[in-house]
Amino acid sequence: MSVKIGINGFGRIGRNVFRAIKKYHPELEVVAVNDLTDAKTLAHLLKYDSVHGILDAEVYPEDDQIVVDGKKLKVFSIKDPADLPWSTYGAEIVIEATGIFTIKNDGVNKKGKQVRGAANHITGGGAKKVIITAPAQGEDITIVMGVNDAQYQPENHHVV
Repeated sequence: MSVKIGINGFGRIGRNVFRAIKKYHPELEVVAVNDLTDAKTLAHLLKYDSVHGILDAEVYPEDDQIVVDGKKLKVFSIKDPADLPWSTYGAEIVIEATGIFTIKNDGVNKKGKQVRGAANHITGGGAKKVIITAPAQGEDITIVMGVNDAQYQPENHHVV
């Protein structure tokens, strides 16, 4: 049984997370992505990368989905993380890769902008964990693999 992943923000970081999961982590399954770009463009950008080359997979858009080697990924275009239906697709972990939702709870981010908090992926979207891919504020813990990863407590750390 695989752990299901959702990716919010399918730009450089989000697509590279997808590639890493596909290549190195067969126990993980990306089931949905959220980005304001359409599925056709996202499929093309996933398949063809100017740095990492062509993804060794069959990739094509199908309505509001991206199909990768026969597996369908739902594509959302929803601005508010509280409105993302992650639980509908079984996504337990959300990779927050927009660079916008870098605070745990609603408030003002480091750029001085009022934003929704990353915890909304849990409280509104039904995910169990959120991993923020940018420097964060108010997160439960910041993990650096090989430095402090032994401090991670799954029962206490939900937004990392």
